[in-house]
Amino acid sequence: MGASAIPVIAIDGPSASGKGTIAAAVAQRLGFHYLDSGALYRIVGLVAGERRANLDSDTEISAISLNLNINFIREEVWVDDRDVSGMIRGEVAGAAASRVAALPGVRAALMTLQRGFRKAPGLVADGRDMGSVVFPDARLKIYLTATPEERAQRRYKQLITKGVDASMAALLQDIRDRDHRDSNRAAAPLLKCAEAIELDTTGIPVEDVVAKVLQLYQEH
Repeated sequence: MGASAIPVIAIDGPSASGKGTIAAAVAQRLGFHYLDSGALYRIVGLVAGERRANLDSDTEISAISLNLNINFIREEVWVDDRDVSGMIRGEVAGAAASRVAALPGVRAALMTLQRGFRKAPGLVADGRDMGSVVFPDARLKIYLTATPEERAQRRYKQLITKGVDASMAALLQDIRDRDHRDSNRAAAPLLKCAEAIELDTTGIPVEDVVAKVLQLYQEH
């Protein structure tokens, strides 16, 4: 089966919209592969920060991106024989990811890696430009969204559950800042494709959203 014949469900949306949770659940239900594209940028952001690199230098960060050995093992994320699953989910790595993702060279470096996840029987990919740039021929394109307040509340609950102190006001401001940065960057900005189906997940249980995506996939 050629790559173009392998079905892809692209789920895009802003930070904390629930796309990762939904995409992973849909992939599991369908028996498809799963790509958390945001993890790749978080990895680059994490490593760049550890190496005290200039997060606004396309040349410097692209060089780091090209020399990372990244592996997804079940629910774990490994980089150069190191489990970074927990570290890349922190707010520092998340903020760094948003900055390095705006660099054209970094996006180009990671493009081939992302497309390599397209394997039979299918792929569910989540991110900010999966449907618009990485997999423009995706069988189904979903744009998940929720109010900034709802997304800040979700992030707050995640952090508190992990025993991490958090401020709702700070989280809300961070989400608004990240939305602005992601929507206005020159390289592959966050946007809803014309053919994408928008689903507002505010106040809707995860299982209901998963069921809706599965229904839409069957219809397509």
